Amino acid sequence: MFSIQKRIQLSLIAFVAFSSQSISAQTIGYPAVGTPHNPKVQVVWNRYYDYEGIVSICKQIAQAHPQIATYGTIGSSYEGKPMPVLTITFLRGNESDLEKPGYYIDGNIHSNEIQASEVCLYTAWLLTEMYGQNDYITNLVKEKVFYIVPTINPDGRNHFLTKGNTPHSPRSGVMPCDDDRDGLTDEDGFDDLNGDGHITQMRRKSNTGRYKPHTKDPRIMIPCEPDEVGQYELLGYEGIDNDGDGMVNEDNTGYYDPNRDWSWGWQPRHTQGGASPIPFFQPETKAVRDFVYAHPNVAGCMTYHNTGGMLLRGPSNIPDKEHYQGNDIRVYDQLGKKGEVILPGYRYINTFEDLYPVFGGESDWFHGARGIISFTGELYTPYLMFNKKSSEYIADEPEISDFDKLLLFRDGFVNWTSYDHPQFGKIEVGGFKKNVGRADPGFLLESDAHRNAAFTLYHAHHTPNLTIHDPEVKTIGNGLYEILVKVTNDRITPTHTAHDLKFKINRPDFINLKGLPVLASFIVGKAEVNLLSPNPEKNKEQIAIENIPGNGEIKVKFIVRGTGNYDLIVDSLKGGIIRKQFSWR
Repeated sequence: MFSIQKRIQLSLIAFVAFSSQSISAQTIGYPAVGTPHNPKVQVVWNRYYDYEGIVSICKQIAQAHPQIATYGTIGSSYEGKPMPVLTITFLRGNESDLEKPGYYIDGNIHSNEIQASEVCLYTAWLLTEMYGQNDYITNLVKEKVFYIVPTINPDGRNHFLTKGNTPHSPRSGVMPCDDDRDGLTDEDGFDDLNGDGHITQMRRKSNTGRYKPHTKDPRIMIPCEPDEVGQYELLGYEGIDNDGDGMVNEDNTGYYDPNRDWSWGWQPRHTQGGASPIPFFQPETKAVRDFVYAHPNVAGCMTYHNTGGMLLRGPSNIPDKEHYQGNDIRVYDQLGKKGEVILPGYRYINTFEDLYPVFGGESDWFHGARGIISFTGELYTPYLMFNKKSSEYIADEPEISDFDKLLLFRDGFVNWTSYDHPQFGKIEVGGFKKNVGRADPGFLLESDAHRNAAFTLYHAHHTPNLTIHDPEVKTIGNGLYEILVKVTNDRITPTHTAHDLKFKINRPDFINLKGLPVLASFIVGKAEVNLLSPNPEKNKEQIAIENIPGNGEIKVKFIVRGTGNYDLIVDSLKGGIIRKQFSWR
């Protein structure tokens, strides 16, 4: 027989063992509101994925949610990497995605702006995992179609992640260029002198240098006062003179700017640095162009960049009044100001007037060439560091140093180490890593992704949403009847932007009556005074409508002979196709 004490000990051991087995066999945790409760696709959102990882996540999402998600490609990069696209919507029967208002999202046009891809992926994951769990997202997936392209610069992305780079390189893709015009391409790029995977600064002790260690953090260099004796000179980023021309790092990977390759407002390189010889010279931008032309239902767009915490709208190279019509600005303002609420610390601003001029930018092309309400999201903001508005933040290394010490635990800085340089002699190499300053640190990435995803869902919600209301039917004698039809759009975005109407970019909307003989049809100006505009088309069954305004309505009138079943069909490129059957006896 065991003693009482021994029995208690054995009972405790058994309880602990049972509890350990129970805990290990179960999912630990409880779902939080606003995020997927039990996701089929498990993704860790506090890290960055290379091109192969992006493709894997896209395919997993499509395989886990085949009823609403389809994996495809829009073309291939310069190095031949297929550019993935996820199409997310719920289709009924033979319905086509082109029959719904579309929302397009892409990111990572600049190689080093990496979190753009994770935000795109997170948006796709959120839409698919919350479908059927959350009414708002479920209805959104049923009403709209999302086209999500996580990276439109896959070659440059992998180069940034896997090779030695600065926070700012490579901004371009990897198509070789002769930056120094010596007949060679990419022959004198950065050199990872200390082999740590980052390209940091080179410094050399010098009494004539104009830099000194910061008193608060001696790791970082700051300029000396004019009357101070210097201690160091900065020699630029890590590198050696690879081609023997007396210069260091003068011909890196690239350089061209994929966001200067779009035809609307395009200018050649002598006006706009980074421009290619002609618009759409690069296969990646050409692939996006062709995809958007093949999907005229796209009514809203977000293209993600970094950094600075901004929601940018165009125009990017001329004042508002010379390009954007008043009604379009009102739509942008309504959406952008709500974006500032959804994204604390972000600013909704105009690129040309509040930032700098851009010729041949992607977002301008979406608006100018395709008549689409489009934003550029500059991801990550100093507000996320210390809750400071951008206007209160000084973008200097001491501020980043505090963030590195207090929240990154000094993981963002490469300590200075000595190096015998073939040209500069005894130097030291060190500084902030390539993923500090521009890219969200891991613990902030998911939060930033969620908030930006929420804004795009809000914008997508406010693409056109058309409703055919029950018509009013009146007898006018001799077997003829008058059918008054009202179609409303209860969202902010019209079916045609003012810019679209000015340049006649997209065809008009159509309202059709099928099933009864139509003798005449009219556009109704003011129904209460019977102000009618006759339909000039020979086919009286179809009325062309210039625009269905946001938060507005249009009315049309058909004169028909006889009674019976009839169909009303609204056919709008950006508002979708709506069919409704009625009966008149």
